Amino acid sequence: MATGKDRQRQLAREHYQRQMEARAARQARTKKWAIIGTSAGVLVVVGAIFGAVALIGGGDAKTEAATATATPPPSSAPPSAGPQPKPYDAATGTCDFVADSSGAPAKNVGLPPAKADTSAKTMTLATNQGNIVVSLATDKAPCTVSSFAFLAAKKYFDGSKCHRMGPASFPMLQCGDPLAKGDGKNPTDGQGGPGYRFADENLNGAKYTRGVVAMANSGPNTNGSQFFIIFGDLQLPPNYTPFGTVTKGLKILDDVSKKGVLPGGMGDGSGAPKDPVEIKHVTISGKS
Repeated sequence: MATGKDRQRQLAREHYQRQMEARAARQARTKKWAIIGTSAGVLVVVGAIFGAVALIGGGDAKTEAATATATPPPSSAPPSAGPQPKPYDAATGTCDFVADSSGAPAKNVGLPPAKADTSAKTMTLATNQGNIVVSLATDKAPCTVSSFAFLAAKKYFDGSKCHRMGPASFPMLQCGDPLAKGDGKNPTDGQGGPGYRFADENLNGAKYTRGVVAMANSGPNTNGSQFFIIFGDLQLPPNYTPFGTVTKGLKILDDVSKKGVLPGGMGDGSGAPKDPVEIKHVTISGKS
């Protein structure tokens, strides 16, 4: 005959099983990768310790831990098993953009031309909060810049919401998913991509300091359209392609950050900004 203690143990086992199932569901739903990236690394900001964990999903971290840990920003869909993109070919000035078979693109704009656009020097993000101007590292990240020039010309980013902002211990804003609602309620925010991938660039000695703009990803060579802007200093491994530096508009992020984030984030203190940031239009020019 079952005792009260037996019943308590059974209830505890069932509770634990439900927790594990919920965690697995979250991780499967957002199986992405690393930093701002898309999914498999958890960044412990305090102490700069990194632990392996499914990224975008968010675990069971409690509020008291949120100020100490933050998950790197994920980007689009999980890495596909298709062909791997080749790095930039300096001899021919060409990039390798490969189709991403992990899911349908958020906006079907096709593939960028292989020839890198080396004329691009400045990117202006016209947002509802004001303009954010970025000096592009065209010489160090030619394929990344070329991809942004292509997507900007296709109006890929127009009307998109920046869906994730970190707390003071993880000062970054993540954007680039055209399907993101940025309301703290949409579980698929951060999963949209352009339908293609390209290789990492400019990782040697990469630093993620205030003003740096870098690519989110789901692992090596899985860059798509999602990116993050750093408005503090982050201790991150050199896994995220830095491709520009903000020259104007960082105060916008400072002010938005002070207003906090909406509930319903990843459990690490990050979430959709309470004061929404919407990209109205992106312009790439040849003037620096």
